[in-house]
Amino acid sequence: MSMSVGSPKAGGDPEPMMEMNMTPLIDVMLVLIIMLIITIPKQNHSVNLNMPVGTPPPSNIKPVVVTIDVDFDGTILWDGQVVPDRATLESKLASVAAMADQPEVHLRPNKLVAYKSVAGVMASAQRLGVTKIGMVGNEQFQ
Repeated sequence: MSMSVGSPKAGGDPEPMMEMNMTPLIDVMLVLIIMLIITIPKQNHSVNLNMPVGTPPPSNIKPVVVTIDVDFDGTILWDGQVVPDRATLESKLASVAAMADQPEVHLRPNKLVAYKSVAGVMASAQRLGVTKIGMVGNEQFQ
């Protein structure tokens, strides 16, 4: 609320106020901002998924496991048998990838082997479409 205090000019008529009263405008703007904040929907950073209910039945089928060992000198063994070259390894990996129910491929590198040998096996497996591959530590082979 504004109030004009003072004496009128010599003419006797009070001078009209030339400024616009901003208080009602600010009040209206604050009310609009509060209404906007209240009506904005809450933003979720999650994805709603319909997950299955209950426990799944136990699987009686044991998975087939293929073991690939990489020795300290880069020699590759497929289930204990030496793989002579990269082409033979890739043909075996391609046959694993072509199966409808792929076996698990356990990659067991020696702790002294160069990383490029292990990375080459993993890259070949990925390129050929092997999806069930994992690194397995083996104390007796290291």
